[in-house]
Amino acid sequence: MPRTAHNRHVGGWGIGLVLFTTLSAGPHGDCRAAASGTGVTLTPLVEAKLESPTLLTHAGDGTGTLYVLEQPGRIRIIRGGSLAPRPFLDVGDRVLAGGERGLLGLAFHPDYRRNGRFFVNYTRKPDGGTVLAEYRRNGDGDRAGRDEKVLLVVPQPYANHNGGMLAFGPDGYLYVGLGDGGAGGDPQNRAQNPDELLGKILRIDVNRDVPYAIPDDNPYARGGGRPEIYASGFRNPWRLSFDRTTGALWAADVGQHRWEEIDVVWRGGNYGWKIMEGNHCFEPAESCRRGGLIPPVAEYARQSPRCAVIGGHVYRGAAMPALVGTYVFGDFCSGEILGVPASNYDRMTSPASPAVLGQTEFNPSAFGEDERGELYIVDHRGGGVYRLTAGSPASRTAPASGRGAR
Repeated sequence: MPRTAHNRHVGGWGIGLVLFTTLSAGPHGDCRAAASGTGVTLTPLVEAKLESPTLLTHAGDGTGTLYVLEQPGRIRIIRGGSLAPRPFLDVGDRVLAGGERGLLGLAFHPDYRRNGRFFVNYTRKPDGGTVLAEYRRNGDGDRAGRDEKVLLVVPQPYANHNGGMLAFGPDGYLYVGLGDGGAGGDPQNRAQNPDELLGKILRIDVNRDVPYAIPDDNPYARGGGRPEIYASGFRNPWRLSFDRTTGALWAADVGQHRWEEIDVVWRGGNYGWKIMEGNHCFEPAESCRRGGLIPPVAEYARQSPRCAVIGGHVYRGAAMPALVGTYVFGDFCSGEILGVPASNYDRMTSPASPAVLGQTEFNPSAFGEDERGELYIVDHRGGGVYRLTAGSPASRTAPASGRGAR
C-alpha cells in the first residue's frame, strides 16, 4: 500500500451511498448534486468478499471479465457481477505480504486473448525484493498455471515504497512503476540516480529477447544509466494509467510530509523527487535547483485526514457524461474522490488544485476500468468493489445481485 510512516488508517468503515458532483464541494465533499445531471453513485458490485484488494483491471479479451488482486497473493475473477469462488492464480506461498508489500501489479498482454500471457509484480519471500514475472492462462480461461518466468528482480532496501503498478502502453511496451526503495526522504538518493531502477518508471519490450528487450528510444538505451528507465524522480508512483483516448501516461506519486502530486509522464522526464515534493522544494527546503525538472499537473496539500494519493484513470466511458475528460483519483485515508481536467496540461503554468468529487466511507486502494472504460473503486479494508455510475441525488442504489463467494 502507498502509506508511509507519516500516514495512517482511518476508522469509520460503513458502506453507504456516495454522491458526487463535478464541482469542488468543500474539504469533505457534499452528498448533494451541485448541478442538474451531475449526481453519481457507487453501485456495489462485490461487498466484503475480498482480502485487502489492491488493483482491479481487465484482460481486453472481449469477455467483460474483471480481475482483482488480493494483497496476500491471489488474483480473483468477477464475471457477471459475481466473484468466482476459486482464484485465477494463487501465489501466496511466494508473496511477502503486509504493510506496503504483497501482490501489487497485474497487466495482461495486449494479445492476451490469443497468447494467454500476463504479468505480475509482487514482493517475494523472504527478502521483500520486487519481482516482475510472467504467467500464462490455462486452456479453460478461468485458471492460470503456476509456472513462473521471472523477468526482473529489484532488491528493496526497506519495507515501503514498492510502487508495483504494471500497464501496457499504446506502443505495446510494458511500463513498471517503482518507488524509491523506502524509508523517509530517499536517504540514498535513488530516485535521482540513473544507475538505480528505484524511483523510476521503467519501459521494456516483452516481445523480443529473453527475458526482455530495451526499446530503442528509451532515454538510456545507449548508455548513461539503466536502459530500462523511461522517467525518473518518483517517490512512490503507486498507480499509473494511460488515457485511452490520447495515450497520455498519468501517474500519482505519493508525497512525503506535505504534498501529493499528479504527473503526466513524458519519456526522459525527471519529476523532481527528492529535490521537489510536488511543486515545492524538499531538499534543500529553499532555493532548490528546479532546472530540468517537470512539475506536477496537479497537487494537493496533505492535511488530515488526507495522507496518500491513489491514482486513477481519465474517464472515457458513457455512464457519467459530466466526468468525461476528467482524471478521477482519490486519497487513501480521507476516502475522498478527486478530479482534475485532463486537457491543456501541456500548457499549464502551475499545478491545478483537484476538485472534490465525492466522499467514500472507506480506504480506496485503487481505481480500475472495464473494457468499456467504466470506472470502479476497490476498498482495501472492507474488501468491496464498487462501480461509479450516474444516478439521481435522491435515490439509493441497491446492492448488486449474485455477489459470489470468498
